[in-house]
Amino acid sequence: MGSATRVALAEARTALGALSNTDALAAGQQLFSAGRVIGDSAQLRSMLADPAVAASEKAAVVDSLFSSLGAPARGLLSGIVASRWSTQDQLLAGIEEIGIRAVARSAPKGLSIESELFAFGAAVSSDPELELAVGSKLGTNAAKSALVSALLKGKSSDQSLAILDQLVQQPRGRRIGGLVRTAASIVADEAGLAVATITSASPISAAQVDRLRAGLSKSYGRDLEVNLVVDPSIVGGIRVQVGDNVMDGSVSTRINELRLKLAS
Repeated sequence: MGSATRVALAEARTALGALSNTDALAAGQQLFSAGRVIGDSAQLRSMLADPAVAASEKAAVVDSLFSSLGAPARGLLSGIVASRWSTQDQLLAGIEEIGIRAVARSAPKGLSIESELFAFGAAVSSDPELELAVGSKLGTNAAKSALVSALLKGKSSDQSLAILDQLVQQPRGRRIGGLVRTAASIVADEAGLAVATITSASPISAAQVDRLRAGLSKSYGRDLEVNLVVDPSIVGGIRVQVGDNVMDGSVSTRINELRLKLAS
């Protein structure tokens, strides 16, 4: 991520702080929709990401093309495109991130969007046909959106459905597993949390999970949302991932490392 993008994201997050929670879900969905329109037009994407184009001119384009958006979403979008972004793709990523954060702000107390996203990602990863259906470049956006809606309607929150619908419609070359992990991390960060994925060869007890959560929270300086994965292929031990950091104490990894040492 370029320095310009970091500044632009910080400005967008500050602007998001003024958004009412009652407007947040609709604003997030509208930002997703606008991001897809921008992503589908090379000319529009280039113009809005061009630092040489005046902010007032970009705002005029937003007001003209996206007049159907509610005032909260249109105001956020105008601020986003007025900022300087390192690349066109990072502009699109910025619109998506602010959309995800807006949707997360609308969640009622007690709802864990991260857990719902994780459950969807796990289900897709375990079913090659489903993964192909939601991730293939050959499928239309409408078909992918309809599939996600059919799978999750009545089973997941409106917030999770909105985020997942965006991810399958605008993957930008990313695999669904990575998309879901990134979105879950953004949702957790908006709530002041981090996401830890703990993989073990067999189920671990609630007491063990609590000890791991406490230790990781102390290390990272924030509370963690913990997702558990049982994967017998790691043989024993555990693997912990928090963001891009991976602590791998699995037996399978130790065996592979030993093999490499013996072969060298």
